[in-house]
Amino acid sequence: MAEPIRFEGVSKSYGDVVALDSVDLELRPGEIHCLVGPNGSGKTTLLDLLLGLTRPTSGTVTVPDVSLGCSFQSPTFYPGLTVTENLDVFARLSGCPDEAWRERLRDVFGLDRVGGQVAGTLSGGWQKKLDLALGFLKRPTYLLLDEPFSELDDASKRRLLDFLSEFCTEDRTALVVTHHVRQFEGAVDRLTVFDGGEIRYDGGVGPDERARDRYLDALGLD
Repeated sequence: MAEPIRFEGVSKSYGDVVALDSVDLELRPGEIHCLVGPNGSGKTTLLDLLLGLTRPTSGTVTVPDVSLGCSFQSPTFYPGLTVTENLDVFARLSGCPDEAWRERLRDVFGLDRVGGQVAGTLSGGWQKKLDLALGFLKRPTYLLLDEPFSELDDASKRRLLDFLSEFCTEDRTALVVTHHVRQFEGAVDRLTVFDGGEIRYDGGVGPDERARDRYLDALGLD
């Protein structure tokens, strides 16, 4: 089983602005873990620290030697290549030549319908689906999804939820950053609520988790 990712006493400041304040958090393998909070609550900073894009002002971030996959709000691909060419190129770059897995991803996200189209000409929804497929491409141990439902229709959301539940075995974890946590009910194992750079709730998502609901309501999150 993979080792957890740990944030221990992590603070991050940008001048006088405190983005994270003494955060202790463990991301464990085998979970769909939702991270929620209003804009400016520290979610993006936590992802940047996890990916090594910035360093903590204090505290430690421990990331084991595992593979990471990402899908962010702004899709990342080669806009001048077709959908199929993007999948092939990213597969080679990431050392994942498994054609059967690429076929599975094309099926889950319906990408065969637009396989020959130049990626930069796709609608927002299809660009999102391509970006999500690229995030899954190397079967990462930790998959980081920033607002994965944005631009998706209801049927695509259900397919993504089903696929996430299938994908997150005891050796794989999805960290989902979203403002709309209740759309993930029934699939999420754990929820962390951020506000003002601090963790306000970290725990279960069952119907009896009243503290969770109080925080979500107070922050205006759905």
